[in-house]
Amino acid sequence: MADSEAAPAGEMELGAGWRPLVRAWAERSHYRSSEDDAAISLEFDLAGSDHPVTVRFMATRDLLVAFMTDGHILKPDQLALAAAASNAWNTEQLTPMLSVWDVRGPGPCLAGVCTLPLTCRMTHQQFGLLAAKWAEHARQMFTRCHRVFEL
Repeated sequence: MADSEAAPAGEMELGAGWRPLVRAWAERSHYRSSEDDAAISLEFDLAGSDHPVTVRFMATRDLLVAFMTDGHILKPDQLALAAAASNAWNTEQLTPMLSVWDVRGPGPCLAGVCTLPLTCRMTHQQFGLLAAKWAEHARQMFTRCHRVFEL
């Protein structure tokens, strides 16, 4: 790689450095966090809700995935409304993608997902700005689902 093509100082590829990027952002943002072999989970309070938002960062083969939920289990009579809320959000906002999720959990819940390719290169500052936007979008998304759709 020629000097003119060299990455700026502090930039790292997400595939090799996503954990340090997430840890540093979580610490700067004062989010509660926990970590296991597969993921780093962050938690922050949502105004007007008893359910905190959890953002679980994990890597697939090709992507860094930020999975967001407020953990509220939907009742069977809320599923159609939750699907409508998801469609409305996705049509208007695009990010995070909102869906009704029911994988390995106690029941269906609303979940948002944001992704980045693991080949992406970012500095701590760039990642922090993007992750902060994702967290703000998650706040807006769940606040809207609670207030407008009463989910």
